[in-house]
Amino acid sequence: MAPGGEQVLDVSALGPPEPLVLTLAAVEQLQAGEYLRMRHRMKPCLLYDELDQRGYAHDTRRTDDGMCEVLIWRTGDSRAGQAARAVATTLLPWTES
Repeated sequence: MAPGGEQVLDVSALGPPEPLVLTLAAVEQLQAGEYLRMRHRMKPCLLYDELDQRGYAHDTRRTDDGMCEVLIWRTGDSRAGQAARAVATTLLPWTES
């Protein structure tokens, strides 16, 4: 991943367990001030407990085309958290269909 800001991971075309495995590997590579913007075709329910246990905060949103985007950053990284939350405001809140 390139240093600084937003890192993007599109797992929307992958089948299980690849989205979970790749996302957990990607968040481990985040540097200070960086957050991951993970794009998936569905809400990744199994991901959230893993993130919580590893010390990551997250915000799940829906795009205009109905895709799920999860913004992920290290808990306590205020710069990354602020940047991720700013992006989250540009997306629709996630609602269960």
